[in-house]
Amino acid sequence: MKEKESKGIKVKKNEDLSEWYTDVLLKAELADYAPIRGFMVIRPHAYALWENIQSYFNDILKKHAVKNAYFPFLIPESFFKKEAEHAKGFAPELAYVQESEEGERLALRPTSETIIYDSYSKWIRSHRDIPIKMNQWCNVIRWEVKQTKPFLRTREFLWQEGHCAFSSEAEADEDMRSMILEYQAMARELLAIPTLVGRKSKAETFPGALRTMTIEALMPDGKALQCGTSHNLGQGFAKSFNISYKGEDEKDHYVWQTSWGFSTRLIGAIAMLHGDDKGIVLPPKVAGNKIVIVPIFFEDSREKVMKKARELHNKLTSCNPILDDRMDYSAGWKFNEWEMKGIPIRVEIGPKDIEKKQVTLVRRDTGKKESVSEKDVGKRIAKLLDEIQDDLYQRAEKFLKSHIDSASSLKELKEKLQEKKIVKVYMHETPEVEEAIKAATGGATSRLIEEVGKEGTCIQSGMKVKTVAYIAKAY
Repeated sequence: MKEKESKGIKVKKNEDLSEWYTDVLLKAELADYAPIRGFMVIRPHAYALWENIQSYFNDILKKHAVKNAYFPFLIPESFFKKEAEHAKGFAPELAYVQESEEGERLALRPTSETIIYDSYSKWIRSHRDIPIKMNQWCNVIRWEVKQTKPFLRTREFLWQEGHCAFSSEAEADEDMRSMILEYQAMARELLAIPTLVGRKSKAETFPGALRTMTIEALMPDGKALQCGTSHNLGQGFAKSFNISYKGEDEKDHYVWQTSWGFSTRLIGAIAMLHGDDKGIVLPPKVAGNKIVIVPIFFEDSREKVMKKARELHNKLTSCNPILDDRMDYSAGWKFNEWEMKGIPIRVEIGPKDIEKKQVTLVRRDTGKKESVSEKDVGKRIAKLLDEIQDDLYQRAEKFLKSHIDSASSLKELKEKLQEKKIVKVYMHETPEVEEAIKAATGGATSRLIEEVGKEGTCIQSGMKVKTVAYIAKAY
């Protein structure tokens, strides 16, 4: 048997998560380095995950009567200056290309509020034109100065961004809340990722928004990962871009707006949270291929085994199976390759299995093997896929819950952050207090804010407050 060079991972996940993560992304063929620093190549194995995420969420968009559209990648510099807070928030990340024919600098899209709302100002005239609900799947460019990490923080990434306009603040608030809950449900049901949901602090609110809501996951190193945000933009953009309509009262009114989005960092979350020392572990519902069929070849039974393997491949089409019929690699080498790539179930078929009219099923998440009769293989695989999906979520949820703690002082906060936890503290919600906590903890920030009934003492200012912040370092 011909063998390729070993694809083994250099370090164990619990010894050096950062090196493990980068190594596993490359060897599982999710990503590759690009020739430009801060950019990456998304390989087919990862793009299939993104397509499944898109498919799932497009159904959600239809449920909410949101229509897909596409807007320009280049945005006039003057558009960013129309909304002061938005312009200030994105100024450090803007990348410009040459001037337009009109002599104005053009920015590469970091987010699309401004270019979309220019169109909305033309399209919305009457109360009959709202609500307007649109989404676009696209790429964005943010010229990150921080150290980049594939999927989690790159200068270019793929995402969806929804943009809606309503006649009232209540409608905008409802849209903001309903979409963040859809994100949380998608993370749970499709990706097997448990998240915390809540409001961002004033300091962490999206530039130009009234309120921002977030879903936050916890990675194995104790760092939080923002997996999606939803914003009530209020009327600031409407006033800046003159998005108004004639109401039923014959008076002019500004719209209330929302925007919401998630990105390809979800792929990074899947890899980092569920992966192990053998490679990535894909939740079955998001996996492009649910199973891989590996024939066990011997010279005197090769043809018979191959025939049975093809029968299985044709029988299990609902799982989008891979049939690894390569003759010049050993079964063991193939096992390692598909474990690295995270295929949920491996189906082994050899001459002894044929004699017993059975196949061997191997779970990627636990490595557990079982023999199943040929006639029951379809039903058993379907059940096993559900079990794997549920078990991955339960393990991740147990980890999250066990890593949420509380602190009543800065000293205690720093100690518990060292234990790789998200830490709940009473906090006076001001940028000055947050900046002081960030400086004292070496970069930890509030991930979300919770309003509570019981009053407590802010760990930084000493003021009595009823706001609890979830503090963690973050990607």
